[in-house]
Amino acid sequence: MNLGKKILLCVTGGIAVYKAAALTSKLVQSGAEVKVIMSESAKEFVAPLTFQALSRQDVYWDTFDEKESSKIAHIDLADWADLILVAPATANIIGKLANGIADDMISTTLLATKAPVWLAPAMNVHMYDHPAVQRNILTLFEDGCRFIEPGEGYLACGYVGKGRLEEPEKIVEIIHDHFAQSINESSLLKGKRIVITAGPTREMVDPVRFFSNRSTGKMGYALAEAALQLGADVTLISGPVTIQPPAGAHYIEVLSAEEMYAAVHSVFNQADIVVKSAAVADYRPIEVMDHKLKKKDGNLVLEFERTKDILKSLGEKKDHQFLIGFAAETTKVEEYAKAKLHKKNADMIVANNVTETGSGFGTDTNKVSIFTESGIRQLPLLSKHEAAKEIFKEAITQMRNKHEERS
Repeated sequence: MNLGKKILLCVTGGIAVYKAAALTSKLVQSGAEVKVIMSESAKEFVAPLTFQALSRQDVYWDTFDEKESSKIAHIDLADWADLILVAPATANIIGKLANGIADDMISTTLLATKAPVWLAPAMNVHMYDHPAVQRNILTLFEDGCRFIEPGEGYLACGYVGKGRLEEPEKIVEIIHDHFAQSINESSLLKGKRIVITAGPTREMVDPVRFFSNRSTGKMGYALAEAALQLGADVTLISGPVTIQPPAGAHYIEVLSAEEMYAAVHSVFNQADIVVKSAAVADYRPIEVMDHKLKKKDGNLVLEFERTKDILKSLGEKKDHQFLIGFAAETTKVEEYAKAKLHKKNADMIVANNVTETGSGFGTDTNKVSIFTESGIRQLPLLSKHEAAKEIFKEAITQMRNKHEERS
């Protein structure tokens, strides 16, 4: 393993600082260039000299201690890093970063960087579970930060539970995998033609009213953007949303379920992967009024009819295509997703519980489970863009497995 990357390790105060020393050593041994910033409280646990010896670099902790007069240290470090890792990350630094507070060397540097920021929390189990801490973690997820979740076990406070800093060897492995994947990702879907549906549909009642749903299209558009970055040729079929389609995608705009049905079938034969992430109306009014429906005394009754089941129709028609459906549920997620997988003849169902924090309509994050014939893969709370990449990685794995089974 040779990372060959520049890692800025930010060490905040907690008993797990001793693990950060071991982590510094492991990162250097793996070929990384490591620079360390310590908080004042971290220095109470381990002396800066330890990190200096292990990293063979100057250690920083004072915003106003400029080691080179020609450079502003926290800006220089923010620009230097390929990745910034906060380990251990206390509840305090998580709260500061989530709220844009910059009152020391670490928090100032974190606000100034354009590099990926990862946090590895370590704290008492009750602190970690506190609603304020969880809110701050969710905020940072939505801001693009990533977390290396703490492990469960005996904590320094005497409790047993979630809160232990992940082991240094595992953290190094996760970092290595991240950079290895980023090298190979650009060609993961090279040569693949992918059709993605996104957003809601609108079923008209009269010229001014319609039935729709709360879908914003964010997940579908994240899938399109991720597929383009992974090298695919992308056709994005979208209901009415306020998001700009990603540059490079073939864009087809539709309004109703019937229009989406026609658009998807028009490009289906040429597709390798079809991702039906749109929230298509299940019913539409039988009669659409030519003029605005006027208010009258008493109740109003409208009669609805079923729209065409797009996913089922594709499942019946598919030949070589890999078909991915979505299931936004509020209860019995696993039961409904498995049933949908078989009933629609899909190859994969991506399901989530829209009532969970961070997984509902309009959020920038999602927590999904991927259902295939080979099992269930549960993803942690991720940005929708990262979740999209994981969905495509799983799809390619499943496609390769099916090809090997046939050959």
